[in-house]
Amino acid sequence: MVTVSGDWLTRPSTQAVCRMLEAAGYQALLVGGCVRNALLDAPVSDIDISTDARPDQVIKLAKASGLKAIPTGIDHGTITVVADGIAHEITTFRKDVETDGRRAVVAFSEHLEDDAHRRDFTMNALYAHADGRVIDPLGGLADLQQRRFRFIDDAEQRIREDYLRILRYFRFHAWYGDASAGMDPDALAAIAAHSGGLDSLSKERIGVEMLKLLGAPDPSPVIATMRQCGVLGHILEGADDRGLAPLVHLENTLEVSADPLRRLAVLGGQNVSVSLRLSNKYTQRLREMRDAASGVMGAAELGYRHDADLAVCALLLRSAWLEMPLPKSVMSEAKRGDQAEFPVRAADLIARFQGAALGAELRRIESRWIASDFQLSRDQLLS
Repeated sequence: MVTVSGDWLTRPSTQAVCRMLEAAGYQALLVGGCVRNALLDAPVSDIDISTDARPDQVIKLAKASGLKAIPTGIDHGTITVVADGIAHEITTFRKDVETDGRRAVVAFSEHLEDDAHRRDFTMNALYAHADGRVIDPLGGLADLQQRRFRFIDDAEQRIREDYLRILRYFRFHAWYGDASAGMDPDALAAIAAHSGGLDSLSKERIGVEMLKLLGAPDPSPVIATMRQCGVLGHILEGADDRGLAPLVHLENTLEVSADPLRRLAVLGGQNVSVSLRLSNKYTQRLREMRDAASGVMGAAELGYRHDADLAVCALLLRSAWLEMPLPKSVMSEAKRGDQAEFPVRAADLIARFQGAALGAELRRIESRWIASDFQLSRDQLLS
């Protein structure tokens, strides 16, 4: 018998929520990412519970137990029950009645099998009792052991139910799949045939999935496959993934943490921020990275003019595009520039310069100071 364990499962709050349902005669089954990640020894964050209890019954039981119940998705059968500050998403067993590729009309069910068949991938249709015993209604354990991602039942039908599953397939494969084994050919054929359905999704949803995908340890094989089957160009016109693998290699060499935005910057493309509906903050940072990378400034000057993090990002991008090595010293150089303070102020020059001439002189002196590797003193610069 396969079991799962971990603090996420045995903590009193989660056990109390499960007991709340079971004591009333209902099922309480942990499901999806928490079970999958526990079996893969990956971190568990979100706690999802499937049950045959209806939403109104879940709310009633939670209140009787002194727990907070929030109807976060009551139309789709989901109630968030908060215990000890930890959110537990409890969803009634469901089966799809009608779908249009963006949203589904669902009916509640009393059968676990109905709930399992409406999920996306076999690896995500794994359930577990509160004591850790795993239920595998669709053969997901075998796929998980081989790190193989497969759509449940018919791939084309699963995609037509929700076109976001195209990107979720690639995202999950990037995080948990076996890159050396390749991807399921039936899945890729279905994706290629229905990639046009991505046009029906909101750009925000696409952007969220892309950033999650790019945060994987090495998303380059998956992104290359997305390009080959036409998905990458569909969502990011003009994107070029040739610099992604070199960038990931450089990040590992310098022991720099993965940055989805940096990896998005190396892909390029037209109107990226619009295509993915990025926030103003992300849009500005993306532009700063690419602008700094396209110049010739060294690590110290980039650190001084921007900040150490952006300086390292810019140099990583530049080296990835040019397929050139990058010494580890860029980290300390960028930090040194970030901490440097220009010793001359406008007040030092105001007696001799005014208006535009004052600004020009400040810039000239600053350039001398940077060219001296930040070594010239205030007196030397003013003499």
